[in-house]
Amino acid sequence: MDTERPSPRYADIDIWDPADILDAMIEGQFAAVAAVRAVLEAIERAAAAIEGRLSQGGRLIYAGAGTSGRLAVQDGAELMPTFNWPRQRLLLLMAGGDQAMLRAVEGAEDERSQAEELILHHKIGATDVLVAVAASGTTPFTLACMRAAKAVGALTVGIANNPATPLLTEADHAIFLKTRAEPIAGSTRMNAGTAQRVTLNLLSTLVMIRLGRVYRGLMVDVQATNRKLTRRKEEMLVYLTGKSRQEAQTAIAAADGDLKLAVLLLHGCEPERARSLLAKADGRLRQALALLSPPGR
Repeated sequence: MDTERPSPRYADIDIWDPADILDAMIEGQFAAVAAVRAVLEAIERAAAAIEGRLSQGGRLIYAGAGTSGRLAVQDGAELMPTFNWPRQRLLLLMAGGDQAMLRAVEGAEDERSQAEELILHHKIGATDVLVAVAASGTTPFTLACMRAAKAVGALTVGIANNPATPLLTEADHAIFLKTRAEPIAGSTRMNAGTAQRVTLNLLSTLVMIRLGRVYRGLMVDVQATNRKLTRRKEEMLVYLTGKSRQEAQTAIAAADGDLKLAVLLLHGCEPERARSLLAKADGRLRQALALLSPPGR
């Protein structure tokens, strides 16, 4: 286990000068990002496969334990406010449950039976996607989640930092992050954790882009949960349509906060037709606008 073994290089890190400690740790962070760059093709393939299942109405499921689980859950939770991903289509399976987000739960990562029960309880099936994350690639809870999900036909993506481990060899799509030994042996919240966080961020964001939840570099499905985001919605609408802020506010109100619908309304589209165009375009604003104004018209 590369992520667990002590490295002779860092054997005396506790007596180094603070500047040298920081220099060594930031070097490890750069190496973690480089490990992600090395597997961009694998991330791209996984994203394409995920898009296929989610386009059929499937759910996105994250599974993990400890540090890896917390990183996975964080990535999943951020999809709701950022891209308005439906809560009912998101499952966050953390060993030890919600309480494990803030403190270690003894023995949670070894609970194979709990993992299998969760897959059955949530009726996971063939249109669903499970992203399993474990630095070791062998964590019993995470591995059991993946195996049980795969057994019922769900698409599985395994993300791990040790090669040829079960999470990678058994997943439909494997993403191996070669981060090697940590400055502090076994502390996978460092290099391994950084690589996992970047990978999850890239993977989920690419999926959301492919699903049409980004248009012209903007989060057009963002939820306005506070004043700042309400203003941001108005600014995006002004930017996308060239209309005044007052016109943008009126359109957003008429669209019940749906920015994509508001864009179509400001292009002169009637609400019923605007909704029909978005439905026909599977929620993709660019395609809906193309249907509104066909080429050569």
